[in-house]
Amino acid sequence: MRGYRLPGMRVRRDRAARSEKPKDGRKTMLRLFAYFRRESLIAAGLFGAVLAVVVCSVTVPGLQSLAIDRIAAGRFDSLPYVLAVMLGVYGINCICTFFQSLLSARLSQRVVKRMREELFEKITNLPISYTDNHPHGDIMSRMTNDVENISNTVSQSLSSMFSGILMIAGTVFMMIYYCPALAALSCITVVMTLGITKLLASALRRSYTKRQALLGTLNAKTEETITGFKTVTAYNRQKQTILDFEKTSDELTKTGIIAEILAGSMGPCMNVINNTGFVIIAAFGGYFAIKGIISIGVISAFIVYAKQFGRPIDELAQIYGQIQGAIAGAERVFEVMDGKDEDKSGSRSMEGLDGVIEFKNVNFSYYPGKQVLYDFSLKIDAGKKVALVGATGSGKTTVVNLLMRFYDTDSGEILIDGVNIKDIDCRSLRRNTAIVLQDAVLFSDTIENNLKYSNPRADDEAVEKAAKMSNCRNMIAHMPRGYKTFLTGAGQNISQGQKQLLTICRAFLAEPEILVLDEATSSVDTRTEKNIQNAMVRLMNDRTSLIIAHRLSTIRDADIIVVMDKGRISEMGSHESLMEKKGTYYRLYMTQFAGKTT
Repeated sequence: MRGYRLPGMRVRRDRAARSEKPKDGRKTMLRLFAYFRRESLIAAGLFGAVLAVVVCSVTVPGLQSLAIDRIAAGRFDSLPYVLAVMLGVYGINCICTFFQSLLSARLSQRVVKRMREELFEKITNLPISYTDNHPHGDIMSRMTNDVENISNTVSQSLSSMFSGILMIAGTVFMMIYYCPALAALSCITVVMTLGITKLLASALRRSYTKRQALLGTLNAKTEETITGFKTVTAYNRQKQTILDFEKTSDELTKTGIIAEILAGSMGPCMNVINNTGFVIIAAFGGYFAIKGIISIGVISAFIVYAKQFGRPIDELAQIYGQIQGAIAGAERVFEVMDGKDEDKSGSRSMEGLDGVIEFKNVNFSYYPGKQVLYDFSLKIDAGKKVALVGATGSGKTTVVNLLMRFYDTDSGEILIDGVNIKDIDCRSLRRNTAIVLQDAVLFSDTIENNLKYSNPRADDEAVEKAAKMSNCRNMIAHMPRGYKTFLTGAGQNISQGQKQLLTICRAFLAEPEILVLDEATSSVDTRTEKNIQNAMVRLMNDRTSLIIAHRLSTIRDADIIVVMDKGRISEMGSHESLMEKKGTYYRLYMTQFAGKTT
């Protein structure tokens, strides 16, 4: 099936790149945390390590205050005990910090592994229409860049965020414990911090959302260019392609710079606020010490607490941008996950059916207002070979798409032995229907495994028989390792004609009830095409076959030739009867016979 791209797809892609509307970050965060609940044991261990680090961190300044007060009072007898406790707390802090890093890395990898697997599983279960209407590079970007962004954030920022929140809470508690009045004055910085954060948050979210969308667009452009590189080179479009790429790249760069400036500006703003906090503590702490409200040691502890109070705020400000980027990436990932799965419903099996195909008053459009098939009706008896011919865009491939349930009809029915295909289990339908597309698709694997892709249970004898029937046995025999030859780059080390032969052999091996050939011989030479036709006569015996072809010479022996024109059947019959009518088919055939293009 040739991918059908909606005319408005590029417009939607550009709109996505320009989208700056913030999405529901809270909902996305809650959905992300659902993944952590599945790793509750590791998450609990990480939380315990973070809590231990925070407890140690808020305990040390109190011990330091105690030590200073003992020195100031000349009580040196108990000083070694206090210093020993401080040393022990520092040791526990070091060990817990190590486990915090270890568990954080393990948690992030397990969470992202699960997310990546669920995303890939979702992609493989999406309907064909989704991948047809979305840039492939953008889908790949969500699988790679966005998921990796989430991984880095979870690994580097999640524990820091929890630690920062707990550190702020613990520090505030200790400050209130030692001097509520000085703690209240210190909290002025909290109000200033919240104001700065709120001011930058909205702009930062928009910038990161736009950056992720542009990154997906850039990946889509790259994927399209690499896929169609021969065409780009053949038409000397390298310069224009580079300009198009640079235009998107420049927009991505500008958006990235703005996002980084906004994220980076939080750090300096927090430093100014923290320094303001130190001035407040120094001034009012000294005044309280003179009045005898607090001791010198408490002033020392407050300075450390103020630093500890400011440090997590700085870290939270610094990682805020990373978190916003991760949320934007997660939203893009969840957009794919929230896509509707392909409808594979149906309780009936294809087993035991003869393969009589009937289209009854089928109407179909890929999108509203652009109908492709109009009241299409056609019956194909079991074991018959029917060919669909017509100009490009007449709806030939669409008929195959509907038969394979790649798309659903707008109205009308498609029946197999009188059973609506919507009532037939989709897996059973496709298991008993083999299709050879115009674009040969192979995978980076051995020839044997590529052939067995349609029938993994096939034995060596069946593979050999299919290769013989498809006339590719000699070709495989001349490969370096025969059936064990590895096809690199999804078959880039063999010719296009050889790739097409292997896909035809793969269809033969499936032993289907229904065979669909969509321009199956378009990439082979005339001699090979003749050999394949001879093999097809044997293969299609007692099998219902549907052939789409532009080369009219290849379907002369078809039982019925259906001529399509603008989504309707203009005429149908055998080759001889259609030639006698001297209608559309006659003109197409004579034009090709004369060597002209249609």
